[in-house]
Amino acid sequence: MKIAMVPRRFVQSEWGGTETVVLQTARCLKALGHETVIVCPNALADTNNEVIGGVEVLRTGYFYPYLGLGGEARKMLDKKGGNMFSFSLIRALMGIPNVDLIHLHTLKRVGGIGRYVARRRDIPYVVSLHGGVHDVPQSEAESFTEPTRGALEWGKVLGWAVGSRRVLEDAAAIVCVGQEEQRRTQAAYPEKKVIFLPNGVDLDRFARGDGARFRAEHGIPGGVPMLLTVGRIDPQKNQRMLLEVTAGLTGKYPDLHLVLVGHVTNEEYRQALVREAQERGLAERVKLIPGLQADNPALVDAYHAADLFVLPSVHEPFGIVILEAWAAGLPVVASRVGGIPSFVDDGADGLLVEPGDAAGFAAAVDACLMNPERAASIAAAGRGKARAHYSWDAVTGQLLDLYREVLGEHPLHQ
Repeated sequence: MKIAMVPRRFVQSEWGGTETVVLQTARCLKALGHETVIVCPNALADTNNEVIGGVEVLRTGYFYPYLGLGGEARKMLDKKGGNMFSFSLIRALMGIPNVDLIHLHTLKRVGGIGRYVARRRDIPYVVSLHGGVHDVPQSEAESFTEPTRGALEWGKVLGWAVGSRRVLEDAAAIVCVGQEEQRRTQAAYPEKKVIFLPNGVDLDRFARGDGARFRAEHGIPGGVPMLLTVGRIDPQKNQRMLLEVTAGLTGKYPDLHLVLVGHVTNEEYRQALVREAQERGLAERVKLIPGLQADNPALVDAYHAADLFVLPSVHEPFGIVILEAWAAGLPVVASRVGGIPSFVDDGADGLLVEPGDAAGFAAAVDACLMNPERAASIAAAGRGKARAHYSWDAVTGQLLDLYREVLGEHPLHQ
């Protein structure tokens, strides 16, 4: 079969969990003999056509249908949550020959375009909810539209024309990466096929890294404790709380280092992190590393340099970085939020803390640093679970079963 994957954007310079899922499933499908192509707007991209990881990527022009929207606001929308439109994306999706199915990895107007093209071509489409829909905190939802404040939106008619509000309603199936999201989505669409399908991890890649090299490059002495978090530099990821946690533990662990890795989607927040680290006297022991591309060996090295992986997000539909940490053999402390409790067994393969509970996170971090044997047991359990259940081959096999089921139910393929 031939599948067109449609994310909101897809560039190596601004990589995240959604991009990882799209690329890895596309690569696995291709290895199984199926054709895949990634088609999306060219937000933040330098070129319209390229091959990434052996998968063809086609990008098109786009625009934001607002009056009075400045260049900086457009850039912020490109990085996070922008509701763009693209006539050329419609033409590109209509022009790809022999497509059997469209897999949308976004909603809003770009999702509506995928719906519109699928209906015009009389083929089914599937939607994956990577960012969550029914369990997004209000503050997070408001941050998506913050850059458009003061601008006049005229694009609602475009959304109406492509049915952007009916993307989930008309989908052949909906894929959720968290069990709570699946439950809420199924309740909202009781007649719809809604499945829970977790993300995966490249086990072999993350199993091998050079932690000593990473520490040497960033001035972190060997033998001193190092905490790591990987995620967008954004209030959603709540790196600020880790500064509080680190500062509170320095009396007991005076050499404790904290490393924050992630692309910057909120520059004001990045600057606030730098200021707070200085104010807390942590400037020499907090390393903020923005912009590591997904294929950069330094990303894997960072996991192998750390003693503990911490994910303090206030909203996390899945948390693919936990799988990466497990594959690298790290113990994990994470927020009990979103899709994380769907796959992390608290006390066995990770320690879960209520989001925003700085004292709880400090206690969990302390428990791992004070008891290396317990930390090693948690890490080993996580690594075993990742290998048993979260390879990309296993995840893609389940997705392929869904594709076949959807195509088998579509009149054109019966």
